[in-house]
Amino acid sequence: MDPEEDNQTLKNLAVVAPPDSTGIEIIVVGCGYGGLACAIECKRKGHKVTILEKIPEFKVLGELLCHQNNAGVISLGPNAGRVLQRWGIHDRIWPICRHVNTLILHNYRGEIVREQPLPLPLWGAYGYDGHRAEMHQVIYDYAVSIGVDIRFDHGVEAYYEDEANGKAGVIVKGTKFEADLVVAADGVKSQARHYILGYDDKPRASGYAIFRAWFDAKEQGVDQDPLTDYLCKDGDSFYGWIGRDVHFLASSTRGGTEISWVITRKNDFEISDSWSFPGKMEDVLAVVDGWDPRCAAILSKAPSCIDWKLIIHDPLPTWISKTTRVVLIGDAAHPFLPTSQQGGSQAIEDGVTLAAVLQLAGKDNVPLAVRSWEKIRYQRVRKSQLMGEEVRNKWHQSKPEDRGESLDMPRPEWLFAFDAEAHAYTVYDAVARDIQENGYQLPTLPV
Repeated sequence: MDPEEDNQTLKNLAVVAPPDSTGIEIIVVGCGYGGLACAIECKRKGHKVTILEKIPEFKVLGELLCHQNNAGVISLGPNAGRVLQRWGIHDRIWPICRHVNTLILHNYRGEIVREQPLPLPLWGAYGYDGHRAEMHQVIYDYAVSIGVDIRFDHGVEAYYEDEANGKAGVIVKGTKFEADLVVAADGVKSQARHYILGYDDKPRASGYAIFRAWFDAKEQGVDQDPLTDYLCKDGDSFYGWIGRDVHFLASSTRGGTEISWVITRKNDFEISDSWSFPGKMEDVLAVVDGWDPRCAAILSKAPSCIDWKLIIHDPLPTWISKTTRVVLIGDAAHPFLPTSQQGGSQAIEDGVTLAAVLQLAGKDNVPLAVRSWEKIRYQRVRKSQLMGEEVRNKWHQSKPEDRGESLDMPRPEWLFAFDAEAHAYTVYDAVARDIQENGYQLPTLPV
Protein backbone atom coordinates (compact mmCIF):
# COMPACT_ATOMS: atom_id res chain seq x y z
CA MET A 1 0.00 0.00 0.00
CA ASP A 2 1.49 3.35 -1.01
CA PRO A 3 1.73 6.14 1.61
CA GLU A 4 -1.09 8.19 0.09
CA GLU A 5 -3.46 5.21 0.04
CA ASP A 6 -2.39 4.28 3.57
CA ASN A 7 -3.13 7.80 4.81
CA GLN A 8 -6.57 7.69 3.23
CA THR A 9 -7.33 4.29 4.78
CA LEU A 10 -6.35 5.50 8.25
CA LYS A 11 -7.85 8.97 7.98
CA ASN A 12 -10.41 8.23 10.71
CA LEU A 13 -7.94 6.60 13.11
CA ALA A 14 -8.54 8.01 16.62
CA VAL A 15 -10.91 10.63 15.14
CA VAL A 16 -14.15 11.24 17.07
CA ALA A 17 -17.03 11.43 14.59
CA PRO A 18 -19.98 13.79 15.01
CA PRO A 19 -22.68 12.32 17.33
CA ASP A 20 -25.08 9.87 15.63
CA SER A 21 -23.53 10.70 12.24
CA THR A 22 -23.71 7.15 10.82
CA GLY A 23 -27.37 6.64 11.63
CA ILE A 24 -26.55 3.16 12.99
CA GLU A 25 -28.34 2.26 16.23
CA ILE A 26 -26.75 -0.32 18.52
CA ILE A 27 -27.85 -2.01 21.74
CA VAL A 28 -25.06 -3.41 23.90
CA VAL A 29 -26.13 -5.97 26.50
CA GLY A 30 -23.77 -5.88 29.48
CA CYS A 31 -21.68 -3.19 31.15
CA GLY A 32 -18.44 -5.09 31.73
CA TYR A 33 -15.11 -4.38 30.06
CA GLY A 34 -16.15 -5.58 26.61
CA GLY A 35 -19.56 -3.92 26.69
CA LEU A 36 -18.16 -0.59 27.83
CA ALA A 37 -15.36 -0.66 25.25
CA CYS A 38 -17.78 -1.48 22.46
CA ALA A 39 -20.17 1.28 23.50
CA ILE A 40 -17.40 3.85 23.88
CA GLU A 41 -15.98 3.10 20.45
CA CYS A 42 -19.43 3.06 18.86
CA LYS A 43 -20.09 6.47 20.36
CA ARG A 44 -16.73 7.75 19.10
CA LYS A 45 -17.44 6.39 15.60
CA GLY A 46 -20.74 8.22 15.32
CA HIS A 47 -23.15 5.39 16.10
CA LYS A 48 -26.07 5.75 18.49
CA VAL A 49 -25.55 3.29 21.32
CA THR A 50 -27.38 2.17 24.46
CA ILE A 51 -26.06 -0.22 27.13
CA LEU A 52 -28.59 -2.40 28.95
CA GLU A 53 -27.30 -3.85 32.24
CA LYS A 54 -29.26 -6.18 34.51
CA ILE A 55 -27.53 -5.05 37.75
CA PRO A 56 -29.65 -2.38 39.55
CA GLU A 57 -26.92 0.30 39.80
CA PHE A 58 -23.24 0.77 39.07
CA LYS A 59 -22.25 0.58 42.73
CA VAL A 60 -23.71 -2.91 42.93
CA LEU A 61 -21.92 -3.90 39.73
CA GLY A 62 -18.60 -2.81 41.24
CA GLU A 63 -19.32 -4.74 44.42
CA LEU A 64 -20.20 -7.80 42.33
CA LEU A 65 -16.89 -7.56 40.47
CA CYS A 66 -15.08 -7.43 43.81
CA HIS A 67 -17.03 -10.34 45.27
CA GLN A 68 -16.78 -12.61 42.24
CA ASN A 69 -13.06 -12.10 41.89
CA ASN A 70 -12.15 -11.32 45.50
CA ALA A 71 -11.13 -7.93 44.08
CA GLY A 72 -8.84 -9.84 41.74
CA VAL A 73 -6.29 -8.47 39.31
CA ILE A 74 -7.10 -7.83 35.68
CA SER A 75 -4.33 -7.49 33.12
CA LEU A 76 -4.80 -5.37 30.02
CA GLY A 77 -1.91 -5.76 27.60
CA PRO A 78 -0.45 -2.97 25.47
CA ASN A 79 -2.79 -4.08 22.66
CA ALA A 80 -5.68 -2.90 24.86
CA GLY A 81 -3.64 -0.21 26.57
CA ARG A 82 -3.18 1.75 23.33
CA VAL A 83 -6.98 1.95 23.11
CA LEU A 84 -7.26 3.39 26.62
CA GLN A 85 -4.48 5.85 25.82
CA ARG A 86 -6.34 6.91 22.70
CA TRP A 87 -9.35 7.64 24.92
CA GLY A 88 -7.15 9.91 27.03
CA ILE A 89 -7.55 8.02 30.32
CA HIS A 90 -3.95 6.87 30.89
CA ASP A 91 -3.38 9.47 33.61
CA ARG A 92 -6.45 8.26 35.47
CA ILE A 93 -5.78 4.54 35.26
CA TRP A 94 -1.97 4.41 35.61
CA PRO A 95 -1.84 5.54 39.28
CA ILE A 96 -4.01 2.61 40.40
CA CYS A 97 -1.96 -0.02 38.54
CA ARG A 98 0.97 -2.20 39.50
CA HIS A 99 4.32 -0.68 38.50
CA VAL A 100 7.03 -3.31 38.14
CA ASN A 101 9.78 -3.91 35.62
CA THR A 102 10.65 -7.52 36.51
CA LEU A 103 8.93 -10.82 37.25
CA ILE A 104 11.12 -12.84 39.62
CA LEU A 105 10.27 -16.48 38.97
CA HIS A 106 11.27 -19.38 41.26
CA ASN A 107 10.93 -23.13 41.18
CA TYR A 108 8.94 -24.67 44.00
CA ARG A 109 12.09 -25.08 46.06
CA GLY A 110 12.61 -21.30 46.08
CA GLU A 111 15.53 -21.09 43.64
CA ILE A 112 15.34 -18.22 41.18
CA VAL A 113 14.93 -19.66 37.68
CA ARG A 114 14.29 -16.48 35.70
CA GLU A 115 14.14 -12.72 36.16
CA GLN A 116 11.97 -11.62 33.25
CA PRO A 117 12.17 -7.96 32.23
CA LEU A 118 8.74 -6.32 31.86
CA PRO A 119 9.47 -2.98 30.17
CA LEU A 120 6.71 -0.45 29.57
CA PRO A 121 5.75 1.17 27.32
CA LEU A 122 6.11 -1.75 24.90
CA TRP A 123 5.68 -1.25 21.16
CA GLY A 124 4.43 2.25 21.83
CA ALA A 125 1.80 1.47 24.45
CA TYR A 126 1.35 0.81 28.15
CA GLY A 127 -0.21 -2.26 29.68
CA TYR A 128 -2.30 -2.01 32.84
CA ASP A 129 -2.44 -4.50 35.72
CA GLY A 130 -4.65 -3.60 38.64
CA HIS A 131 -7.74 -3.98 40.74
CA ARG A 132 -10.53 -5.25 38.50
CA ALA A 133 -13.30 -3.07 39.95
CA GLU A 134 -11.16 0.10 40.22
CA MET A 135 -10.03 -0.07 36.60
CA HIS A 136 -13.59 -0.79 35.53
CA GLN A 137 -14.71 2.35 37.38
CA VAL A 138 -12.30 4.52 35.36
CA ILE A 139 -13.57 3.13 32.05
CA TYR A 140 -17.18 3.48 33.17
CA ASP A 141 -16.60 7.10 34.18
CA TYR A 142 -15.14 7.82 30.75
CA ALA A 143 -18.16 6.24 29.03
CA VAL A 144 -20.49 8.43 31.07
CA SER A 145 -18.40 11.53 30.35
CA ILE A 146 -18.80 11.15 26.58
CA GLY A 147 -22.53 10.57 26.85
CA VAL A 148 -22.96 6.82 26.51
CA ASP A 149 -26.55 5.93 27.46
CA ILE A 150 -26.30 3.28 30.22
CA ARG A 151 -29.49 1.84 31.68
CA PHE A 152 -29.26 -0.25 34.82
CA ASP A 153 -31.91 -2.69 36.06
CA HIS A 154 -32.52 -3.71 32.43
CA GLY A 155 -32.14 -7.48 32.40
CA VAL A 156 -32.68 -8.97 28.96
CA GLU A 157 -35.32 -11.68 28.86
CA ALA A 158 -35.20 -12.56 25.16
CA TYR A 159 -33.62 -11.70 21.82
CA TYR A 160 -35.36 -11.39 18.46
CA GLU A 161 -34.69 -10.26 14.89
CA ASP A 162 -36.87 -8.66 12.24
CA GLU A 163 -35.08 -9.59 9.03
CA ALA A 164 -37.59 -7.87 6.76
CA ASN A 165 -36.96 -4.52 8.40
CA GLY A 166 -33.28 -5.03 9.13
CA LYS A 167 -33.69 -4.80 12.88
CA ALA A 168 -32.89 -6.77 16.02
CA GLY A 169 -34.09 -6.33 19.53
CA VAL A 170 -34.37 -7.50 23.10
CA ILE A 171 -37.21 -7.73 25.56
CA VAL A 172 -36.79 -6.19 29.00
CA LYS A 173 -39.63 -6.46 31.52
CA GLY A 174 -42.02 -7.03 28.64
CA THR A 175 -40.84 -3.96 26.71
CA LYS A 176 -39.14 -4.22 23.32
CA PHE A 177 -35.90 -2.34 22.61
CA GLU A 178 -34.91 -2.33 18.94
CA ALA A 179 -31.81 -1.33 16.95
CA ASP A 180 -29.84 -2.10 13.80
CA LEU A 181 -27.58 -4.40 15.79
CA VAL A 182 -27.61 -6.07 19.22
CA VAL A 183 -24.22 -6.80 20.77
CA ALA A 184 -24.29 -9.40 23.55
CA ALA A 185 -21.42 -8.59 25.91
CA ASP A 186 -22.87 -10.13 29.05
CA GLY A 187 -20.45 -12.95 29.71
CA VAL A 188 -20.18 -16.68 29.34
CA LYS A 189 -23.76 -17.28 30.53
CA SER A 190 -25.26 -14.92 27.93
CA GLN A 191 -28.69 -15.94 26.71
CA ALA A 192 -27.61 -14.85 23.25
CA ARG A 193 -25.33 -17.89 22.98
CA HIS A 194 -28.36 -20.18 22.82
CA TYR A 195 -30.21 -17.74 20.57
CA ILE A 196 -27.35 -17.70 18.04
CA LEU A 197 -26.35 -21.37 18.22
CA GLY A 198 -29.78 -22.90 18.58
CA TYR A 199 -28.53 -25.15 21.40
CA ASP A 200 -27.02 -24.89 24.88
CA ASP A 201 -23.24 -24.69 24.66
CA LYS A 202 -22.20 -26.74 27.68
CA PRO A 203 -18.98 -25.81 29.49
CA ARG A 204 -16.47 -28.45 30.54
CA ALA A 205 -14.33 -28.69 33.64
CA SER A 206 -10.77 -27.69 32.77
CA GLY A 207 -9.28 -29.87 35.49
CA TYR A 208 -7.85 -26.75 37.13
CA ALA A 209 -8.99 -24.18 39.67
CA ILE A 210 -7.50 -21.11 41.28
CA PHE A 211 -7.43 -19.62 44.73
CA ARG A 212 -7.13 -15.83 44.68
CA ALA A 213 -7.02 -12.99 47.18
CA TRP A 214 -6.44 -9.25 47.52
CA PHE A 215 -5.73 -7.55 50.86
CA ASP A 216 -4.01 -4.71 52.69
CA ALA A 217 -0.31 -5.39 53.34
CA LYS A 218 0.03 -3.49 56.63
CA GLU A 219 -3.24 -4.74 58.13
CA GLN A 220 -2.14 -8.32 57.55
CA GLY A 221 1.43 -7.85 58.78
CA VAL A 222 3.09 -8.49 55.43
CA ASP A 223 5.64 -5.77 56.13
CA GLN A 224 6.61 -7.26 59.52
CA ASP A 225 7.37 -10.84 58.41
CA PRO A 226 10.82 -11.52 56.88
CA LEU A 227 9.22 -14.26 54.78
CA THR A 228 6.92 -11.69 53.13
CA ASP A 229 8.27 -8.16 53.67
CA TYR A 230 10.11 -8.10 50.31
CA LEU A 231 6.69 -7.86 48.65
CA CYS A 232 6.15 -4.34 49.97
CA LYS A 233 9.32 -2.75 51.39
CA ASP A 234 10.57 -1.35 48.07
CA GLY A 235 7.28 -0.45 46.41
CA ASP A 236 5.43 -2.65 43.95
CA SER A 237 6.75 -6.15 43.24
CA PHE A 238 5.96 -9.29 41.24
CA TYR A 239 7.04 -12.82 42.22
CA GLY A 240 6.18 -16.31 41.01
CA TRP A 241 6.76 -19.98 41.89
CA ILE A 242 6.20 -22.84 39.42
CA GLY A 243 6.28 -26.63 39.22
CA ARG A 244 4.47 -29.77 40.43
CA ASP A 245 1.45 -28.92 38.25
CA VAL A 246 0.99 -25.59 40.08
CA HIS A 247 1.87 -21.97 39.52
CA PHE A 248 1.66 -19.26 42.15
CA LEU A 249 1.91 -15.51 41.46
CA ALA A 250 2.07 -12.85 44.16
CA SER A 251 2.37 -9.12 43.67
CA SER A 252 1.94 -5.78 45.37
CA THR A 253 0.53 -2.51 44.09
CA ARG A 254 -0.15 1.03 45.29
CA GLY A 255 3.46 1.44 46.39
CA GLY A 256 3.53 -1.97 48.03
CA THR A 257 0.51 -1.27 50.24
CA GLU A 258 -1.86 -3.82 48.69
CA ILE A 259 -1.16 -7.50 48.04
CA SER A 260 -2.77 -9.86 45.58
CA TRP A 261 -2.06 -13.48 44.85
CA VAL A 262 -3.39 -16.26 42.65
CA ILE A 263 -2.46 -19.92 42.74
CA THR A 264 -3.53 -22.36 40.03
CA ARG A 265 -3.67 -26.06 40.79
CA LYS A 266 -5.18 -29.31 39.54
CA ASN A 267 -8.75 -29.75 40.71
CA ASP A 268 -11.41 -32.23 39.71
CA PHE A 269 -14.87 -30.78 40.02
CA GLU A 270 -18.33 -31.14 38.57
CA ILE A 271 -19.90 -28.29 36.61
CA SER A 272 -22.63 -26.45 38.49
CA ASP A 273 -24.44 -23.13 38.19
CA SER A 274 -21.75 -21.45 40.27
CA TRP A 275 -17.99 -21.65 39.74
CA SER A 276 -16.88 -19.40 42.60
CA PHE A 277 -16.86 -20.33 46.28
CA PRO A 278 -15.25 -19.13 49.52
CA GLY A 279 -11.85 -20.77 49.76
CA LYS A 280 -10.54 -22.69 52.78
CA MET A 281 -7.06 -21.70 53.90
CA GLU A 282 -6.16 -25.26 54.87
CA ASP A 283 -6.83 -26.29 51.26
CA VAL A 284 -4.73 -23.39 49.96
CA LEU A 285 -1.77 -24.26 52.17
CA ALA A 286 -1.98 -27.94 51.24
CA VAL A 287 -1.15 -26.98 47.64
CA VAL A 288 2.28 -25.66 48.68
CA ASP A 289 3.12 -28.32 51.23
CA GLY A 290 6.85 -29.01 50.83
CA TRP A 291 7.43 -25.78 48.85
CA ASP A 292 9.60 -22.77 49.57
CA PRO A 293 8.28 -21.60 52.99
CA ARG A 294 7.77 -18.09 51.61
CA CYS A 295 4.80 -19.42 49.63
CA ALA A 296 2.85 -20.53 52.70
CA ALA A 297 3.81 -17.32 54.48
CA ILE A 298 2.37 -15.15 51.67
CA LEU A 299 -0.76 -17.24 51.25
CA SER A 300 -1.55 -17.37 54.95
CA LYS A 301 -1.56 -13.58 55.23
CA ALA A 302 -4.83 -13.34 53.30
CA PRO A 303 -7.86 -12.89 55.59
CA SER A 304 -10.00 -14.74 53.03
CA CYS A 305 -9.84 -16.02 49.49
CA ILE A 306 -11.97 -17.22 46.60
CA ASP A 307 -11.91 -20.72 45.12
CA TRP A 308 -12.59 -20.18 41.40
CA LYS A 309 -13.20 -23.26 39.26
CA LEU A 310 -11.84 -22.85 35.74
CA ILE A 311 -14.29 -24.00 33.11
CA ILE A 312 -13.66 -24.13 29.39
CA HIS A 313 -15.83 -23.92 26.30
CA ASP A 314 -14.98 -25.38 22.93
CA PRO A 315 -14.65 -22.63 20.28
CA LEU A 316 -18.08 -21.64 19.03
CA PRO A 317 -18.73 -22.31 15.32
CA THR A 318 -19.89 -18.72 14.91
CA TRP A 319 -20.38 -15.53 16.93
CA ILE A 320 -23.15 -14.08 14.78
CA SER A 321 -26.82 -14.87 14.21
CA LYS A 322 -28.09 -16.13 10.86
CA THR A 323 -29.49 -12.73 9.95
CA THR A 324 -26.34 -11.06 11.35
CA ARG A 325 -28.21 -8.64 13.60
CA VAL A 326 -27.13 -10.21 16.92
CA VAL A 327 -23.45 -10.75 17.76
CA LEU A 328 -21.46 -12.11 20.70
CA ILE A 329 -18.32 -10.38 21.96
CA GLY A 330 -15.88 -10.91 24.83
CA ASP A 331 -16.55 -13.80 27.20
CA ALA A 332 -19.97 -14.33 25.63
CA ALA A 333 -18.11 -15.38 22.47
CA HIS A 334 -14.73 -16.66 23.66
CA PRO A 335 -13.92 -17.16 27.38
CA PHE A 336 -10.23 -17.10 28.30
CA LEU A 337 -8.10 -18.88 30.89
CA PRO A 338 -6.39 -16.52 33.38
CA THR A 339 -2.91 -17.54 32.16
CA SER A 340 -3.60 -15.92 28.79
CA GLN A 341 -3.88 -12.51 30.50
CA GLN A 342 -5.88 -11.53 27.42
CA GLY A 343 -9.57 -11.99 28.26
CA GLY A 344 -10.23 -8.32 28.89
CA SER A 345 -7.88 -7.17 26.14
CA GLN A 346 -9.52 -9.30 23.46
CA ALA A 347 -12.98 -8.15 24.56
CA ILE A 348 -11.81 -4.55 24.10
CA GLU A 349 -10.36 -5.41 20.69
CA ASP A 350 -13.72 -6.97 19.72
CA GLY A 351 -15.56 -3.74 20.50
CA VAL A 352 -13.03 -1.47 18.80
CA THR A 353 -13.02 -3.57 15.63
CA LEU A 354 -16.80 -3.83 15.44
CA ALA A 355 -17.30 -0.08 15.82
CA ALA A 356 -14.76 0.65 13.09
CA VAL A 357 -16.10 -1.77 10.47
CA LEU A 358 -19.66 -0.55 11.05
CA GLN A 359 -18.45 2.98 10.37
CA LEU A 360 -16.76 1.86 7.16
CA ALA A 361 -19.71 -0.22 5.94
CA GLY A 362 -22.48 2.24 6.73
CA LYS A 363 -26.07 1.71 7.85
CA ASP A 364 -27.14 -0.11 4.67
CA ASN A 365 -24.40 -2.73 5.01
CA VAL A 366 -24.55 -3.77 8.66
CA PRO A 367 -24.71 -7.52 7.80
CA LEU A 368 -21.58 -7.26 5.66
CA ALA A 369 -19.79 -5.37 8.43
CA VAL A 370 -20.72 -8.01 11.01
CA ARG A 371 -19.60 -10.92 8.84
CA SER A 372 -16.33 -9.12 8.07
CA TRP A 373 -15.81 -8.41 11.78
CA GLU A 374 -16.10 -12.09 12.63
CA LYS A 375 -13.60 -13.03 9.92
CA ILE A 376 -11.16 -10.35 11.09
CA ARG A 377 -11.35 -11.40 14.74
CA TYR A 378 -11.88 -15.16 14.92
CA GLN A 379 -8.43 -16.66 14.35
CA ARG A 380 -6.59 -13.96 16.30
CA VAL A 381 -8.78 -14.58 19.34
CA ARG A 382 -8.27 -18.33 19.17
CA LYS A 383 -4.50 -17.93 18.85
CA SER A 384 -4.56 -15.74 21.97
CA GLN A 385 -6.57 -18.36 23.86
CA LEU A 386 -4.14 -21.14 23.00
CA MET A 387 -1.23 -19.06 24.27
CA GLY A 388 -2.80 -19.13 27.75
CA GLU A 389 -2.91 -22.92 27.73
CA GLU A 390 0.73 -23.08 26.61
CA VAL A 391 1.87 -20.85 29.49
CA ARG A 392 0.05 -22.94 32.08
CA ASN A 393 1.43 -26.17 30.66
CA LYS A 394 5.07 -25.07 30.57
CA TRP A 395 4.96 -23.68 34.10
CA HIS A 396 3.13 -26.66 35.55
CA GLN A 397 5.38 -29.18 33.82
CA SER A 398 8.63 -27.37 34.60
CA LYS A 399 11.43 -29.25 36.37
CA PRO A 400 13.44 -27.75 39.25
CA GLU A 401 16.53 -27.50 37.06
CA ASP A 402 14.79 -25.56 34.25
CA ARG A 403 16.15 -22.05 33.79
CA GLY A 404 16.06 -19.08 31.47
CA GLU A 405 13.93 -17.29 28.89
CA SER A 406 11.97 -20.39 27.95
CA LEU A 407 10.04 -19.88 31.21
CA ASP A 408 8.98 -16.32 30.34
CA MET A 409 5.41 -15.12 30.17
CA PRO A 410 5.06 -14.60 26.43
CA ARG A 411 4.86 -11.02 25.22
CA PRO A 412 4.88 -11.56 21.45
CA GLU A 413 4.88 -8.69 19.01
CA TRP A 414 1.95 -10.11 17.04
CA LEU A 415 -0.16 -9.82 20.19
CA PHE A 416 1.04 -6.72 22.03
CA ALA A 417 2.02 -4.46 19.11
CA PHE A 418 -1.42 -4.89 17.55
CA ASP A 419 -3.61 -1.85 16.90
CA ALA A 420 -7.16 -3.16 16.53
CA GLU A 421 -8.57 0.10 15.18
CA ALA A 422 -5.84 0.61 12.58
CA HIS A 423 -6.06 -3.05 11.58
CA ALA A 424 -9.82 -2.82 11.02
CA TYR A 425 -9.43 0.24 8.82
CA THR A 426 -6.62 -1.42 6.86
CA VAL A 427 -8.15 -4.85 6.12
CA TYR A 428 -11.89 -4.20 6.00
CA ASP A 429 -12.22 -3.51 2.28
CA ALA A 430 -10.38 -6.70 1.28
CA VAL A 431 -12.27 -8.86 3.77
CA ALA A 432 -15.65 -7.42 2.76
CA ARG A 433 -14.85 -7.84 -0.93
CA ASP A 434 -13.95 -11.49 -0.40
CA ILE A 435 -17.27 -12.15 1.34
CA GLN A 436 -19.19 -10.35 -1.42
CA GLU A 437 -17.43 -12.29 -4.17
CA ASN A 438 -17.18 -15.73 -2.58
CA GLY A 439 -19.99 -15.75 -0.04
CA TYR A 440 -19.94 -15.96 3.73
CA GLN A 441 -18.21 -18.98 5.25
CA LEU A 442 -18.19 -20.09 8.87
CA PRO A 443 -14.87 -19.16 10.49
CA THR A 444 -12.10 -21.73 10.72
CA LEU A 445 -9.66 -22.42 13.53
CA PRO A 446 -5.99 -21.50 13.07
CA VAL A 447 -3.80 -24.34 11.80
